[in-house]
This record gives sequence, C-alpha cells and structure tokens, in this order.
Amino acid sequence: MIIDTVMWSKWLTGMTLAFHTIFSTTGVGVPLMIAIAEFVGIRKKDHHYILMAKRWSRGFIISVAVGVVTGTAIALQLALVWPKFMQLGGNVIALPLFMEVFAFFFEAIFLGIYLYTWGRFRNPYIHLLLTIPIVAGAGMSAVFITTVNGFMNQPGGFVMEAGQFTAVNPLQVMLNTATPSKVFHVLTSAYLTGAALLAGIAAYTILRRGVSAYSKKALKLMMTVVVAFSLLTSLAGDMSAKFLAEHQPEKLAAAEWHFETERGADLILLGWLNAENEILGAIHLPKALSFLAFGDFNAEVTGLEEFPLDEHPPLIVHYLFDFMVLSGMVILGIGLLYFLFLFWKKRNELNKWLLRSIVFSTFLAFLGIEFGWFYAELGRQPWIVRGYMRVEEAATTSPNVRILFFLFLLLYVVMGTMCVIVLRRLFHNNPPEAELDKLAQASMEKGEQL
Repeated sequence: MIIDTVMWSKWLTGMTLAFHTIFSTTGVGVPLMIAIAEFVGIRKKDHHYILMAKRWSRGFIISVAVGVVTGTAIALQLALVWPKFMQLGGNVIALPLFMEVFAFFFEAIFLGIYLYTWGRFRNPYIHLLLTIPIVAGAGMSAVFITTVNGFMNQPGGFVMEAGQFTAVNPLQVMLNTATPSKVFHVLTSAYLTGAALLAGIAAYTILRRGVSAYSKKALKLMMTVVVAFSLLTSLAGDMSAKFLAEHQPEKLAAAEWHFETERGADLILLGWLNAENEILGAIHLPKALSFLAFGDFNAEVTGLEEFPLDEHPPLIVHYLFDFMVLSGMVILGIGLLYFLFLFWKKRNELNKWLLRSIVFSTFLAFLGIEFGWFYAELGRQPWIVRGYMRVEEAATTSPNVRILFFLFLLLYVVMGTMCVIVLRRLFHNNPPEAELDKLAQASMEKGEQL
C-alpha cells in the first residue's frame, strides 16, 4: 500500500500531539496540586503536606523539561509539515502562539524561584504566594494554545481577500465562539488528570510498601480534588456538547452516529456499523442526545444527512467520544466509591481492589485526555481551518516527511525512556518517610546549634 504525504503528515502530527499531551496536561494540572498541598500543610502545620509539595515539584520539573521539547517539536512541525496552513493562517495565530511562549517563560521564572527558596522566608505564606504565578502561567499556556484550536474550529476575526486572511483582529481571533467551552474543558480535565496521577501514585505506594501517614494523606487529598474536578469536567463536557449542537452539528452527529435529523434523538453508546451504515449492537438511551444537545428531550438534532458527504467527519470519532465520556464517568465513580468507603466505617477505603481501581483511574484519566483531543482534531476533518482550508490542501508534498516521522519517533522513545529513568532515580530509593526523618534530624541539629 502506498502512503501519501498527507497521511504521513497526519501520523507525524498525531504522534507528536499524543506524546506532548501527556506532559502538557501534567504541566497544567500538577502546579495546582502542589499549591493545594503546600497551603494545607501551612494551615495544618503538617510536614507531610509540605513534603508532598516538595516531592511533587521535583517530578514536575522533569515533565516541564520534556514538555518544552515536545512543544518545540509541534511548533517546528507546523512550519515543516503544514506549510500552506501557516502561509494562510500564520498571521492570524501569531499572537496566541507568542503569548503561549510568554506564559511558559513567566511560569518557568517563578518555578525556579519557588524551587530554590524553600525555607528562605520566615512567613511560609510568602513562599506559597510563588505558586500563584506558576499555576497562572501554566493555565494561561493552555488557554492561549486552546484559542488556536478554537480558531481552527470556529475561524473569525479577519477578512478573506484574494485567498488570504487580511484585516486580522487578534482579540476576535482568540475570543472565538469555541474558546469558552474549550478552555473550560481543557483546564478542568487537566486538573482532574493531575490529581488522578498523584492519587494513583499514592495508591500504588500503599499497595507496594504498605500504609503510611504520608501516602494516606496524599491519597485522601488528591481523591478530594479528583471528585471535585470530575464534576466540573462533566459540566464542561455538557457545555461542549451544547456548543457543538449549535455551532458544529456535523461533529456531534458523527460522534453519535446520528444520520437523520429528528426530534427526541437517542444517545448511541458503542456498537458498530454495517455496510449500509446501520447501527448494530449499540446501547440506545432514548431522547438523551436531544437533552444533551439542547436541554430538551424533544429537541430536534441535526443529522449528518444535512451535510455534503465529502464534509462528513470520520465515523470512528464515535468510539473516541464514547471512550472519553466513559473514562470520566468511571473516574468519578471510583472517587465516589472511595469516599463512601472512607465514611462507611464497616468498609476499608484502603482495600487492595479499591487501591488498584484508583491506580487504574490514573491511566483512564490520561486515556480520556488522549481520546478527547483526537476527537477534537478528527471531528473537525476534513477541515484544518473549518470552512476555509482542507487538510490535504495544507499538508506538505515533500516525501521527506516520512523520514521526519521516524526521526521524531526515535526522539520520543529516547525522551520517554530517559524521563522514566530520571523519575525512578529521584523517588525509587528515596521514600517520603526517609525524607521526613532527614528533615527531623536536620531540625534537631539546627536547634542544638542555636
């Protein structure tokens, strides 16, 4: 089978986004968890929470380093792999791309100050204040890059003249109709994933080394955040569905295999299609799609039949949408079960099966993020800029793109391996209890010297 340059371009960009999403999501989500742990530690005067913030920040700096490289790779690929897209829209997305870089450096500067000023202030709240620009910088990076994706879905803020975007209004470009729901969804899901990651690490530590005060407190704190942001992510998903129903009905219709316009449309879960596009083996939730889209069980939902066949998104997005939603629902269920067991004295919230479920929810959180982003990107197909430029028009025609694919694949394998090795060296033979003993001994020695 001959693979054309368009397909190689899609594979390269998809691979890069899949790898980068792991670290960019961690980079947005974990800083808030660090701030929460330090705040709780100061308020309760509990060294366990302070140590959480210290240890998490060490691991976080590794993910930032990898995220910088993969983010740079994405910027490079925009120019090399999608040159016609950059020729058409480069002047439109220049400001949010620049602001995303500015937000990163803003975060990085304060992260460096934060890491090197532990114990330097008499008032611990001064050190805590340094987390504000870190959390804000990480969040704003996500906001600015999401506005670029919003523009690709809902382009506006320019005039089309002679095949070029002119009279560009950068603020209108960034504040497109897709931005509010997308930003809310990206931020809540990133915070959910960051909390799920740290909860999973705590649960795994208990399974492997037994219950300790540090791990038990870390698990409870992060599971609280998991449940809170699971609910917010559900709300964000509801907002996104209503946005799609109004502004991108073809994307929602493809996700739900909703081929005919009708009132009281069913929500379709799983299943498969035969040669005639008939849905087999699916779970039908009566009128649920109409309610999801418009808040009305009898509302009319536009079907794919209303759009030209060559503008239909690939129908595989149905599975991406289902798995994204199911991932979020399972994570919320595990979180609620944990607190049910915690407050129900006859049950043990630290039993092995529940701890294993919490570890599993960490993988589910990252898979949900991946499914969500691939749904966002594939669901816009065949457009790279909706209504203005198709994917095949934007891709490079150079056969060297296949070489780039394997070079970047090698880069990601090396970086992923090195990341795991470094994180293992940092924490494997350095349990939190040993660090607490060292801190206690150092405090005693300092007191004796005084």
